[in-house]
Amino acid sequence: MMLETIYTLWLRDMKWYIRAKTRVITSITTPLLWLGIIGIGLNSAIREMPGTGFDYLAFMAPGIVGMTMLFTGTFSGVSVLWDKQFGFMKEILVAPVSRLHVMFGKVLGGSTTAIIQGVLILILAGLLGVPLPGFVGIGIALAFMVIISFAFVSIGLGFASQMDDPQTFPRVINFFIMPLFFLSGALYPIESAPKWLETIAHFNPLTYGVDGLRGAILGVSNFPLWIDFGVLLGFTMVVILIGAYLFNRMSL
Repeated sequence: MMLETIYTLWLRDMKWYIRAKTRVITSITTPLLWLGIIGIGLNSAIREMPGTGFDYLAFMAPGIVGMTMLFTGTFSGVSVLWDKQFGFMKEILVAPVSRLHVMFGKVLGGSTTAIIQGVLILILAGLLGVPLPGFVGIGIALAFMVIISFAFVSIGLGFASQMDDPQTFPRVINFFIMPLFFLSGALYPIESAPKWLETIAHFNPLTYGVDGLRGAILGVSNFPLWIDFGVLLGFTMVVILIGAYLFNRMSL
């Protein structure tokens, strides 16, 4: 019953994602604009990022993949609010299934969507001239995508479980995720920031996700990859537990 519930909800989210072709296109438009306009625009001015040996576009690309994981993951929580509005969530929860199984099905669905979009952005970055790694590097990058997406999908579901209005959700989430993005080192090296800003960035979990992706894709990182992965894994376990607690207390 557990695996069947998780699989059914995952499959539902996948069908919804694949059928909504407009959503697929628009979901990669923003990251592509960052790469195509900001990345290429600054690439002519910043030929080589200090300490990396790569131009600005290459430096930025892993950060945009991390941004995709962050935005897609957290915003996947809005599906819970629509399910509440249309009564689907109530139908599921009155059935003899655990709320935790429902949450894990939603986490898998949202994470799969985020990973698909992250891979698409990585492919597009390669087409724009960003050097891509071999199979080992791609495998490590995928591992980071999985753990980042799990973390932020869980956060999005936790927020959504305590809200009722789908229109309010994006405003609340943007207030939460924008500082995470801009303080993650996605757009600039955090070591070049003022000391107080660098210190704050070290407490940002996305910093370690972006650093891990950059290490996997380009081979340059501020921290050893095992530290990046370990910090992210610990953070992910905590937010999954918090998300599960909030989801279990969700009112319909």
